Amino acid sequence: QVHLVESGGGLAQTGGSLRLSCAASGLTFRAESMGWFRQTPGKEREFVAVISSSGRSTAYSDSVNGRFTVSRDNAKKTSSLQMNNLKPEDTGVYYCAASGTMGWRKTQPIEYDYWGQGTQVTVSS
Repeated sequence: QVHLVESGGGLAQTGGSLRLSCAASGLTFRAESMGWFRQTPGKEREFVAVISSSGRSTAYSDSVNGRFTVSRDNAKKTSSLQMNNLKPEDTGVYYCAASGTMGWRKTQPIEYDYWGQGTQVTVSS
């Protein structure tokens, strides 16, 4: 199976940038679509972005579209989320997730098999 570890979270100012990374282990990495979600206490986990196993297809939530870019490097077994023009509402714990089931465009947490521990992102006003 796939094991995921996020890194790169921290504090940023409004309008700033952060780059999150997700390191994966497991030989099935290339067969997995990779998703990014975020969550604040008391709220449901929110879809952010997803990228297909080949990296050729991506999808984003309306709230981050045009500001965030998801990518992956299958040789390094990593996925990255470049976050630009950050806003305070981007604050939350960000999780990467992986799914080996058919269909790449997965926007619901239940569709994913593996999750990282999460990394905190805080955007100040």
